[in-house]
Amino acid sequence: MIDYSLTPEQEFLRETVRKFAENEIAPIAQELDQQEKFSVEITRKMAEMGFFGAFVSPEYGGQGLDYVSYIIVVEEIARVDGSQAATVAAGNSLGIGPIYYFGNEEQKKKWLPRLCKGEILSGFGLTEADAGSDAGGTLTTATLDEKRREWVMNGSKMFITNASNPLSGVVIVQAVTGKTKEGRKELSCFIVPIDTPGFTAKTLHDKLMWRASDTAELYFDDCRIPEDNLLGKPGAGFHQMLATLDGGRLSIGAMGLGGAQGAYEKALKYAQERRQFGKPICKNQAIAFKLADMATEIEAARNLLYKACWLKNKGLPYGKEAAMAKLYCAEVMGRVANQAVQIHGGYGLMKAFDVERFFRDQKLLDIGEGTSEIQRLVISRHIGC
Repeated sequence: MIDYSLTPEQEFLRETVRKFAENEIAPIAQELDQQEKFSVEITRKMAEMGFFGAFVSPEYGGQGLDYVSYIIVVEEIARVDGSQAATVAAGNSLGIGPIYYFGNEEQKKKWLPRLCKGEILSGFGLTEADAGSDAGGTLTTATLDEKRREWVMNGSKMFITNASNPLSGVVIVQAVTGKTKEGRKELSCFIVPIDTPGFTAKTLHDKLMWRASDTAELYFDDCRIPEDNLLGKPGAGFHQMLATLDGGRLSIGAMGLGGAQGAYEKALKYAQERRQFGKPICKNQAIAFKLADMATEIEAARNLLYKACWLKNKGLPYGKEAAMAKLYCAEVMGRVANQAVQIHGGYGLMKAFDVERFFRDQKLLDIGEGTSEIQRLVISRHIGC
């Protein structure tokens, strides 16, 4: 029999992260969103709490938590603010994960302690202007200069998190390094320090969502990277990318779950306090049934996501479940946030009310870490279609 109940330690972790998010993030979340400002102060506080490197072994400076515990961290931050949750999720799953899982001992010892302490942040450079859902369409190249023992990188990346803020320190970049025997592109991943000559990061502005997180365009102009900064072996990049996305989908699922929980709680509180026709609107069946449906879908989403994390903890295949969890949690948040705005009526359209921000932040979840369409493609392949 599978037991999904949380341990006392996980319950305490949830309570601790929730208090932190409510006390430190919630009071300024709207302000940061409106100013489109990445908060170094909050990020450092999250680092002090141990939110970065949550699943990394203590020997490299991490917390050594299981994946369910890490997901609880992301979920509870997303319950208050998607932007800060994005900083943590991308910093861990996409930034720290590739080095931890695929780096050699020297690379781990060099980068992981600083990343786990939050001294620097890391991003994952995959998406390009012409390579989104089709990650194999990557045009960024890296050519080995054998005399100087350096890789020379040229190209660009788009929509990369944690690559252009004051704490950004390194980016994992996928590039074409040749061709396979079958004539396909050989893809490899590299550790690229932010201060590498030829590397430029340009912050993107005027976003619909996650306005307080850092999103950037990256440019590589004869960017010279030490030969030893190759992650794994040449040609291993495609496998590394797929494995990284599997883990990243769990964190995006946690953002959807946490965001749905936050929007639901705002709607429930409002419905209990708002009075029309002489009674709280939650006493009207039309509103009560909306809230009942929201609570039901959130519970189903949590069970699906936690099962996927349980499989990962056990070392069992979880790619199908990760895609399902990402897809379902993202779309549940969409339905919940939409109904939360509806329950708030005209107030739900005002920036002074958090549900307006939840409504906007959700849309990225349908797109990032593989669109909902790609998730359905992944799931369909797993079930034999």
